[in-house]
Amino acid sequence: MTKKHEAYYGLPQDVKFCTKCLMSNQRPASTVEFKHTRDSKKVTMSFDAAGVCDACRANEQKNSIDWKSREERLVDLLNKYRRTDGGYDCLVPGSGGKDSAFQAHVLKYKYGMNPLTLTWPPILYTDYGYRNFKNWIDIGGFDNISFNRNGKVMKLLTKLSIENLFHPFQTFILGQKNLGPKLAAKFGINLVFYGENEAEYGNPIADNTSSLRDKSFFSFKNLDEIYLGGVSIAELKEKYKVRLSDLMSFLPPTAEELDKSKIEVHYLGYYLKWTPQEVYYYAVENTGFQARPFRTQGTYSKYNSIDDKIDDLHYYTTFIKFGIGRTTYDASQEIRNKHLTREEGIALAKRFEGEFPDKYFAEVMKYLDIDPDYFKTTLADNYRSPHLWGKNDKGEWQLRHTVWGGGLDDK
Repeated sequence: MTKKHEAYYGLPQDVKFCTKCLMSNQRPASTVEFKHTRDSKKVTMSFDAAGVCDACRANEQKNSIDWKSREERLVDLLNKYRRTDGGYDCLVPGSGGKDSAFQAHVLKYKYGMNPLTLTWPPILYTDYGYRNFKNWIDIGGFDNISFNRNGKVMKLLTKLSIENLFHPFQTFILGQKNLGPKLAAKFGINLVFYGENEAEYGNPIADNTSSLRDKSFFSFKNLDEIYLGGVSIAELKEKYKVRLSDLMSFLPPTAEELDKSKIEVHYLGYYLKWTPQEVYYYAVENTGFQARPFRTQGTYSKYNSIDDKIDDLHYYTTFIKFGIGRTTYDASQEIRNKHLTREEGIALAKRFEGEFPDKYFAEVMKYLDIDPDYFKTTLADNYRSPHLWGKNDKGEWQLRHTVWGGGLDDK
């Protein structure tokens, strides 16, 4: 009988891999963690009786959708909000990466809308990420607000997110998701577009049955229930001497504020068939988007999530916490879109999964004032769930189960 090991974060005890892609049942079905407790319940992606994950099933459903009808519904929606006085009639949050470049360009040049683009900048731009942002505006031709939030607080919250949650991206995700509806309300823009629904990647498949994003995702009712970087608002004010006014840009509108507005938040991917590779080619041709000039560490690709020097570290932490690295994310979506076979994806995962992202690591640690050795050993080791990790005969950490069958407990 196989020995049972403790599972942190409320993850499933038994590790299973999708029979179609590479994703495991350890993937959280939400992208932001607000509290830091190892025994807290975490909803993970679902697998059906055939062992197929929700993300693969959601992708299969695209083949039965009447996309012409969906596009007609999009045009009806746009006509409802379209302005003829030159004012902004929709808002597109984004960085100028392939997805936001595609969204803004299609809405403006194919459907005749006048989008305002909005950017929550990375904490540390890559050179090519900043060029893509500039090209988005200059070549694509868009008005843009780049929101330069309080840098001191951004650094603090990012550091706390790493130390308390092992989640380098939490603060960025919060700003990226929350700022759009908040500023749309201030500018009197009632239509906000994001790209793909998270159901495309493993959130509950029922989320993909509507283009609308529930307003509760972008609002809060009780400030006392919110944690940033795993720390309560009260503790941030008392222990870290952060003013509430300095935290407001990281928070969504209140539920009352959002209820008073007429804002609708939609996923463009509900109306238009969204294939990442085709979106990439479109952005290259129309907005000057350029891939990374080298392979991204931890994977085989060059064009996904390349704006921020902390991106690569984020995917390394998901590998430590959930046993899921960047190759799994990249290869799984390419398998779903029939650009890779599962066998090819497994070979790529065996080669690149879990590779340490050392290119920007020292710079990120220095910027956040985190000791590099402390991150690599103490922090990383504390976040390895015993049901996922063990030490081999050489005393080295090794995953207990891998999709290629080379894990410590694989037979």
